[in-house]
Amino acid sequence: MSAPGKAMLFLPPHPPVALPDEGCVVIGRSRSCLVTLASPDASRRHAEIVPVPAGLLLRDLGSTNGTFVNGERVEEHTLASGDRIEIGKELLTFCRMDLTLDAPAIADEAQTVLAERPALGDCVQGNLAEIPPFALLQMLEMGRKTGVLLIESDDDAGFLWLHEGMPIHAETKAQKGFDAALSIVSADRGHFSFEPKRAAPERTINASVTELLLEGSRQLDEGC
Repeated sequence: MSAPGKAMLFLPPHPPVALPDEGCVVIGRSRSCLVTLASPDASRRHAEIVPVPAGLLLRDLGSTNGTFVNGERVEEHTLASGDRIEIGKELLTFCRMDLTLDAPAIADEAQTVLAERPALGDCVQGNLAEIPPFALLQMLEMGRKTGVLLIESDDDAGFLWLHEGMPIHAETKAQKGFDAALSIVSADRGHFSFEPKRAAPERTINASVTELLLEGSRQLDEGC
């Protein structure tokens, strides 16, 4: 993906949030925050993201339980694509996506989050350390893309086909269908590419991206 790309926050299964080019973004439990969190361990105004000459700066706002990036507590941190932000029990992922924003702003009913509906470009490839699979799938779903997502790591490869943004078939060396899709979603290293308009050889999945991500999150929480 080309740099710098649009700055995005991902908190699946909620829709991704496109960060504005100017101004401060406050994250916390208060409904007045641009990004509202449900975790009781988050402070009402927990942290903020502000533009600085070096990029975007994440700053803790004197929260009770602290702000963590990639497992380390921080007071301030200049964000890089792929950074995992832990606030209370919530995990947000910061990514820079190569996309265009050509639709009106929308509001997520579950949160007081102002977002823009982005459209992912047809031909994309990159590193999973910078853009994880769940972020790709949410963007492909919102863009109603048809094609196949290839995830490649050192010892495995997975293919996930989508039709108009819906997952319909997945394959890895050892699995097929929904279980294969879960394996692909959980990948955290390697590379990805998306080939548009490539039809699936069969249909083995009848679930939305949200359902897929929820099940992946459940299995992670339960140590499955």
